[in-house]
Amino acid sequence: MKVYNLRCNDDHRFEGWFSSEDDFVSQSAQRQIACPLCGNSSITKLPSAPRLNLSGAQAPVAAAVDRQQEQWLNMARELIANTEDVGTQFAEEARRMHYNEVAQRNIRGVTTADERDALGEEGIDVLPFLIPNVLKQSLQ
Repeated sequence: MKVYNLRCNDDHRFEGWFSSEDDFVSQSAQRQIACPLCGNSSITKLPSAPRLNLSGAQAPVAAAVDRQQEQWLNMARELIANTEDVGTQFAEEARRMHYNEVAQRNIRGVTTADERDALGEEGIDVLPFLIPNVLKQSLQ
């Protein structure tokens, strides 16, 4: 099993596990590898060095980035667990709640920039939050 450090064009870093170098090359050529954060399929393999277990050794700088990504994914999971997905009806549903036409609840969904701006002009606060594609589907 080969474990590679990978990076997408948006500089998100993650690991990929492959049965061989040929497996990685084949999947990469067919654009079957995608960033778990943004879904970008323009992936490059980062250089890697063997890791030695030495006492007192400091964690690599990349570990801080990994922790930030993990914390961000945890926030996204929490958001998904505690909100109702109203999809493309987000702006309409937010207005209905704002004007007390339906009960208040935590919702998430999709809007255009124009819809988001219009909500803001009506005094309806909206927090844009990109949910990674990996969280929108179940793992195989």
